[in-house]
Amino acid sequence: MKNRVAVLGGRTGLLGVPLAQAFEAAGFEVAPVGRADFDIFDTAAMGSFLDEFQPDWLVNAVAYTAVDKAEDEPVEAARVNKCLPALLGRLCADRSIGLFHFSTDFVFDGKKNTPYTEEDAPNPASVYGQTKLDGEKALTSLNLSRLIIARVAWLFGPGKKNFVRTILNLAKDRAELKVVHDQIGSPSCTLDLAGYAVALVQAEATGLFHLGNAGRASWCELASEAVAAAGYECQVLPITSAEYPLKAPRPAYSVLDTSKFTQATGVAPRSWLQALREYVYAETADENGQ
Repeated sequence: MKNRVAVLGGRTGLLGVPLAQAFEAAGFEVAPVGRADFDIFDTAAMGSFLDEFQPDWLVNAVAYTAVDKAEDEPVEAARVNKCLPALLGRLCADRSIGLFHFSTDFVFDGKKNTPYTEEDAPNPASVYGQTKLDGEKALTSLNLSRLIIARVAWLFGPGKKNFVRTILNLAKDRAELKVVHDQIGSPSCTLDLAGYAVALVQAEATGLFHLGNAGRASWCELASEAVAAAGYECQVLPITSAEYPLKAPRPAYSVLDTSKFTQATGVAPRSWLQALREYVYAETADENGQ
């Protein structure tokens, strides 16, 4: 009998859709769940779904990710990023279901200059980061027998709006773009992250992990490589965060150390640049007559 996995956000999510696809490709029976299926915040409705489908794992790829908007909507951000994971955790605990939850690099303040490990103390500087950390704490306090929390960062991938797709759309018609160069992180392809999530489940791992593609980049470097891969003439110019002020503070450095993931699974993440080029080529294939 196949192992069963339910993926919240699996119908339309930037990360949820690749997760559902990756688990299915690995031989799992998958139930993708979207907000149109039922109210995922309704304890009774979610409990009924879990009782009917009886998954081995529930994967939560639903999050409030509007970083700046969260500064004005802290209650809603907390509802999605803290209260929902807590609700899911209690339901999974009652049914001995494994829970796989995604968190973020924004739990860190960015004051380090070497990659963050799972042992580094979080210190979020934004409402978004704080609510995601609160979600982590809510889950760890439940002492679930099977819990994976995976922190991810700087997502790009097919099917939904993301930073790289936005840059490509702008670069088509502009001679130059100005992009922040003093924030450094771990660009990560959702297709790869989904595969790494499957690897953790297959390895029967539990605990906190940092997931991402190998290497690091600034937003400006990520944008430059995307524009170059697309073959656009647009020039990408570096600016400082001060020159592009946003409501919520961002970590200046949030590169994630993924060595614990590799130790658990034997999988070495591929470089973000290789993943980016594949993504950009696929996104622009029609333009290039491929």
